Amino acid sequence: MVTDGCGSDILAAVVDDWFVSSGRLPGKAALRRALGDAHEQFRHDGTGSVSNVYPALAQADPAAFGLCVADVAGDVVEVGESRVPFTLMSVAKPFVLALVCREVGMGAVRALVGVNATGLPFNAVEAVERSPRGRTNPMVNPGAIATTSLVPGASSSQRWAFILEGLGQFAGHALGVDQITLDSALGSNHRNRALANLLKSLNAVAGDPAEAVDLYTHQSCVSITAADLAVMAATLADGGVNPVTGHRVVDAETSHDVLGVMAIAGMYETSGDWLLDVGMPAKSGISGGIVSVSPGKGALATFSPLLDGTGNSVRGQLATQVLARRLGLDVLASQPAQAATGSPAASPTVAVRAPHSG
Repeated sequence: MVTDGCGSDILAAVVDDWFVSSGRLPGKAALRRALGDAHEQFRHDGTGSVSNVYPALAQADPAAFGLCVADVAGDVVEVGESRVPFTLMSVAKPFVLALVCREVGMGAVRALVGVNATGLPFNAVEAVERSPRGRTNPMVNPGAIATTSLVPGASSSQRWAFILEGLGQFAGHALGVDQITLDSALGSNHRNRALANLLKSLNAVAGDPAEAVDLYTHQSCVSITAADLAVMAATLADGGVNPVTGHRVVDAETSHDVLGVMAIAGMYETSGDWLLDVGMPAKSGISGGIVSVSPGKGALATFSPLLDGTGNSVRGQLATQVLARRLGLDVLASQPAQAATGSPAASPTVAVRAPHSG
């Protein structure tokens, strides 16, 4: 289906046979070795600094480093500090987008929020001002606030219950809020409030902008672990079905659309570099989490609070780049098919690139 960029259909085609990405991850033993090797390779890298966007985030342990892979069969393999709680922050954005799309459709989100990359920092005012309609994308702060404004419910409490329950469905169990971080964020989120008011002046947010910011701040402060995050993202890899619980959270088309938006802008202004170097839809957060998705296979979640200048985890980027190729997660990678003689093609040599700072 082709659209005009605002959700209206231009062309629809009936497809008799539907083919999707396929393949499998290595077995659990191979996964554990690969994760262990990546953890050992990068755990001593002290590059970067913890976030000070909210005062509570500055208290994070800079040595923490966890890795977890969840596949579509429901297997979960993890190393390091994969069970250390941290707040979702911006990693909540794709999952809330999925929940909103489940209720109102991607067309409504595209019309209000937009989906194209801004090429600017995640909280840039310029991204809103340079668009006549204030449209950005759901992976940056103004677009995410606008997305959250579309959450259904007759009251703020009902809308928050919708978000929290939905995030728990992605994780496979009930989730809670880190109250210390929430209090810290609510007392210092002045820029997000300003962004929401600017959006309202352009009719680019639904309802009360203050309520939208409050809900957005709450969803950002939901407490999870790298293991939780891997299962959440593996749900998107599995066409919207949680591979651990078997519960369908969203439909396959919504999963496809969310992964597309993640590929476009999930790593902010370095999203192009990320797609080139890693080849996976991904989302990062300033608490140190990064989640990457390989459709039809599974997901990789990393946690390390040391961030580069664009707000992305340094160790997480390095580990993901290595593991994307080693585990066959890179959706852009291929090699020549088996030669006519029956001898397999040689494996490619892959160079690891340093994370780009823009």
